Amino acid sequence: MASAQAAPAAVPYPLSRQLLEAVLADRTSDRFVCVLIWPRLGYELNGSGTWSAGPATSAGWRESFPVEPQFIAERPPSVALTRSIAKEHKQLLKEQLGFAGYRIGELYPRRTRRATAVNWLLAHLAERGEPLPGVGPLPQLLDQPADPVQGHSGDLPIS
Repeated sequence: MASAQAAPAAVPYPLSRQLLEAVLADRTSDRFVCVLIWPRLGYELNGSGTWSAGPATSAGWRESFPVEPQFIAERPPSVALTRSIAKEHKQLLKEQLGFAGYRIGELYPRRTRRATAVNWLLAHLAERGEPLPGVGPLPQLLDQPADPVQGHSGDLPIS
């Protein structure tokens, strides 16, 4: 019975080039972007639907962010994510996805933080020697938000 109360280990959503390009194109919610990262950092869903640092979460992440770091909405977790990318993997976004960055008129914290998240995910794969499939499962894709500063309905405000 005790095992029924424990949160099951989260299986990370499968990554693909198609999915990461959808993230860069702002076709997913900010929370979904975080859900791509949290289990890969060792965060686990608790009974209330919150992601909490688990035994596999490194001490640095666990101490700084004991519960679900908001990589898109909040600057400190985004900065920590950027700093956690090894130097040799800093250019994977450009090298693997051909991403040249956003145009000047598209430079919003939400979008630059999405680029950071995608680069971190690519670095995570590279560190494990895992390939990036071209296609894979996709969530229901959203239209780009009418106001890219505010994001999608339900996205947290940016700070």
